[in-house]
Amino acid sequence: MSGSQTDKSTASVPGLTACSLCAGETLGGHDPAPGGQRGRLERLDVEGVARLTLSECLDECERGDVVVARPSAAGRAVRGRPVWFERLAGDEQTGVLRTWLVEGGPGVAAVPRPLMPLVIERRVTDAAE
Repeated sequence: MSGSQTDKSTASVPGLTACSLCAGETLGGHDPAPGGQRGRLERLDVEGVARLTLSECLDECERGDVVVARPSAAGRAVRGRPVWFERLAGDEQTGVLRTWLVEGGPGVAAVPRPLMPLVIERRVTDAAE
């Protein structure tokens, strides 16, 4: 987890989990952003848009740039589920992700149309169902 977690309301801030090893790999060496894709995601955390957790592996290595948007407590209250994305990299896609997270993210707002092709369909099992 990033070190910028102070004073954030966990009820209103969605989470993000990203693979620290593959962040930005689909952009290759042509990413002009400071810190590349990982830097973009870290800025979302610093700005209070999402609580970022970096993982060494999300077990989706064949996909690249895997990012998981996790619902806030408010999103979980309405049965929001994590949304997995592949190839989510660059200013435009990260900007769309940012807007969605500000709107509430999983469970609160629908996944934006530009991000739909990047969604990884994962089977969810719920012991309560």
